[in-house]
Amino acid sequence: MVSVTNVTKAFGDVVAVSDVSFTVGPGITALLGPNGAGKSTLFRMLCGLASPTRGEVRVLGRNARTDTEVRGRIGLAPQQDALFDRLSAVEFVTIAAEMHGMAEPRAAALGVLDIVQLSADDPKPVGSFSKGMRQRVKLATALVNDPDVLILDEPLTGLDPVQRRRMIQLFNELGAAGKCLLVSSHVLDEVARLGSKVLVIAQGRLAAAGDYHALRDLMDDRPHRIRVNVEDPRRFAAALIERGLVDGVSLGNDLEIDTSNVDAFGRGVAPVAKELGIRLSGVAPIDDDLESVFRYLVERR
Repeated sequence: MVSVTNVTKAFGDVVAVSDVSFTVGPGITALLGPNGAGKSTLFRMLCGLASPTRGEVRVLGRNARTDTEVRGRIGLAPQQDALFDRLSAVEFVTIAAEMHGMAEPRAAALGVLDIVQLSADDPKPVGSFSKGMRQRVKLATALVNDPDVLILDEPLTGLDPVQRRRMIQLFNELGAAGKCLLVSSHVLDEVARLGSKVLVIAQGRLAAAGDYHALRDLMDDRPHRIRVNVEDPRRFAAALIERGLVDGVSLGNDLEIDTSNVDAFGRGVAPVAKELGIRLSGVAPIDDDLESVFRYLVERR
């Protein structure tokens, strides 16, 4: 549904996005990267708000920069606050529906305000809204045209925990219904709750794309770290080292081991415990998470 091919975007001598290529289908894909990595610039090109210096951007097979019809099938919630502060929420979202040419703009606005749990009867201007309420107005505006592709730039910022859970549930429902959602976020545990498909941007380049669990498995040059709950950690660690099952150990409250061969360790850990007569109560990876993958990929660039 989204295709980016060898895209570069430069502002004079500053290269914001450099030779990035990827494709995205239905469902949720998270765009990760530190501040200044080029995420918002990439989103602007996807929405047709900016042209690439080189390369090609396609949304639903077309160029959103030149094709107004396909722009009407994209919903955008930008990171920046740019609301008409003197209007109420229903007035603001109704204007967005009118600009999309909706047959019944006010009805469309009422429907999406209900989805994001904002009252259409609230007469207060959006300029008096809290950060979380303003964020939900932007989400309602992005949804009002029932888009096929949703570009959401830090959409969870400012929401309280209950609102975040509700929005994550909504995003998952939209993805399950066949919509394509590209969501940027800097809160990694929230991204993990959105799903495991990620694009990692670092210094304007695509550092990785795919399922972050699979990405971790491909990091052959970095040992896996595993926590082992065991009765006699010192004797057990010595036995693991002697049998060549680990690259290194750390003894604290629990035994933590580094291994480059997870399969061999997995096959050998229980037999070693049985041989030594040591009670083994738990084995769990402690770096098979999104934060570890993200940190590794960014630091590697």
